[in-house]
Amino acid sequence: MKLAGILVAATAVLAITASASFAQMADAKKGREIYVLKGCWGCHGYDGQGGVTGPKIAPEPMALESLIAFLRNADKTRMPPYDAKGLPDAEVGHIHAYLTSLPKPADWKTIPLLKQ
Repeated sequence: MKLAGILVAATAVLAITASASFAQMADAKKGREIYVLKGCWGCHGYDGQGGVTGPKIAPEPMALESLIAFLRNADKTRMPPYDAKGLPDAEVGHIHAYLTSLPKPADWKTIPLLKQ
């Protein structure tokens, strides 16, 4: 019983360490390529701005660990799930880096035409 608890804790630490490693080694350029290749843009737009069928996911995406969990367990009626075989965690890390690298849109108050 005690050993099982230690194994669960060790697994959790390894999972957190692994996702932290993905985040540090992630490449935004590779992430954009994977994002386009896997078709994410079709629902979420090329810059993650959202579209008719998919919500806005950039420039501040959910935490990497949450994104991986969501992709693995996505609701089939809204978004197909992506297993680790079809979209490895490392690739999700690159996509996350890409989404995070996108600039925030300008504040509408700074756009003269919108202030009229």
